Amino acid sequence: MKIAVLGAGAIGAYVGAALHRGGAEVHLVARGEHLRAMRADGVRVKSPRGDFVARPHATDDPSEIGPVDYVFLGLKAHSYPSCGPLIEPLLADHTAVVAGQNGIPWWYFHQLDGPYEGRRVEAVDPGGATSAVLPPERAIGCVVYPATVIESPGVIRHLEGTRFSLGEPSGAVSSRCTELSEAMVAGGLKAPVEENLRDDIWIKLMGNVVFNPLSALTRATMVEICRHPDTRRLVVRLMEETLDIAERVGSRPRISIEKRLRGAEGVGHHKTSMLQDLEAGKQLELDAIVTAVVELADITGAEATTLRAVHAATDLLARCSAPGAGQDRAAPAPVPA
Repeated sequence: MKIAVLGAGAIGAYVGAALHRGGAEVHLVARGEHLRAMRADGVRVKSPRGDFVARPHATDDPSEIGPVDYVFLGLKAHSYPSCGPLIEPLLADHTAVVAGQNGIPWWYFHQLDGPYEGRRVEAVDPGGATSAVLPPERAIGCVVYPATVIESPGVIRHLEGTRFSLGEPSGAVSSRCTELSEAMVAGGLKAPVEENLRDDIWIKLMGNVVFNPLSALTRATMVEICRHPDTRRLVVRLMEETLDIAERVGSRPRISIEKRLRGAEGVGHHKTSMLQDLEAGKQLELDAIVTAVVELADITGAEATTLRAVHAATDLLARCSAPGAGQDRAAPAPVPA
């Protein structure tokens, strides 16, 4: 089995190291100091489950790798429409694309029975740009539960979790899902193949759609948001609205809001990926995590008034914090004496 990890950051390098440890032929695509460190010393994983080092091939040139059986996308979702030159050398007719992304995937309505089957989600597939690069027929859905960070170039700190839920958009238990699951399990991961992966997407999204924007707006960690009485009530309201939208598109995630809150609080003083991106001056992953959910509210007629307000504030934050933002703003008009 030949696997390429396109975007071998914190999650990508972790899953690539695990797959390599399990016996798969793995190729990591990365850049900069992180790439140089992985080439020199391998991927060094520090984990409460046991530290290990894996030495898969690492490069910044996918043409060195050639066609593979699976591409694991470790890129942010907003990078998907422009990833064509990187992913094309990796594709054969049979290649599956495993999108380890947060939020609503571009393939969400692909092969989903019901009134919205085949509908495009503009927030994550603007004008069909993502589908043109990543045809939904190639997609294997993946919900990523582990928390990891790049502690230093080439060094991945695994904080918690080993589960990567997999699933076909159609709900079929396919051989390509089963074979990938077996390879991930061989590397020490949990990789259940779910017949209804969209329920898992919403379980994860219940947290992402709430804690990511609130943490970016407040600079607070997940546990701080949970333990502040007013923001805890805000979290509950946002999760209620999110579950309403999920039900309107045919999903009924089997988890209570209180259990989801306890899980988030148990993570402790962990900064969400959106807060980390904000502090690093990177583009916020807003479209897949929040904007797409608001779009589904529009499609289904859900009110989602609180979610819309949080989205508006976070969207403005993203625009104002983007690199170069504010440079062309006109100076304020003088106030008459």
